[in-house]
Amino acid sequence: MKDNLPYFAHPTAVIDEGCVIGKGTKIWHFSHIMPGCVIGENCNIGQNVVVSPEVILGNNVKVQNNVSIYTGVICEDDVFLGPSCVFTNVINPRSAVNRRGQYAKTLVKKGATIGANATIVCGHTIGAYAFVGAGAVVTKDVPDYALVVGNPARQTGWMSEFGHRLHFDDEGIASCPESGEVYRLVDGKVEKMKK
Repeated sequence: MKDNLPYFAHPTAVIDEGCVIGKGTKIWHFSHIMPGCVIGENCNIGQNVVVSPEVILGNNVKVQNNVSIYTGVICEDDVFLGPSCVFTNVINPRSAVNRRGQYAKTLVKKGATIGANATIVCGHTIGAYAFVGAGAVVTKDVPDYALVVGNPARQTGWMSEFGHRLHFDDEGIASCPESGEVYRLVDGKVEKMKK
């Protein structure tokens, strides 16, 4: 941690004034952290990442190389953003039309994963522990624990908090093969059952 900062920044990273960066966060080569953004504790920002003004990243967010996170995006704690995924912030961009005051909000809830090269069209919510497959193009809200793939992204299943596909029995019960945690599917929604 140089200059007694509570976080690490590679010498090639550009960190603009007016950012808030939590302790234990690491910012790697050629990344640009722009004014007014808030990055939580113990985050990892990979190489060649752009974090635009007023973006909010929670604690323990992992951002892989070449990711673009534009104004209007909020990622809650424990979110994983895969290599080269991108967020948009205007539905109908035009070079000759300034729409800076019309940025749409995108919320990525706790524990969600966005796969490599996925595109998240603005104005939607990615549910808690949802899993967006590599290359998917998200054009609508994604439910908690949902697995979505393709272009446009379509739901093909459900995922556990440990990132395993859930297979529900006739009574709507499934367990994670890694954690043993049990989930219930009721009326098209998944919830983790209390122990």
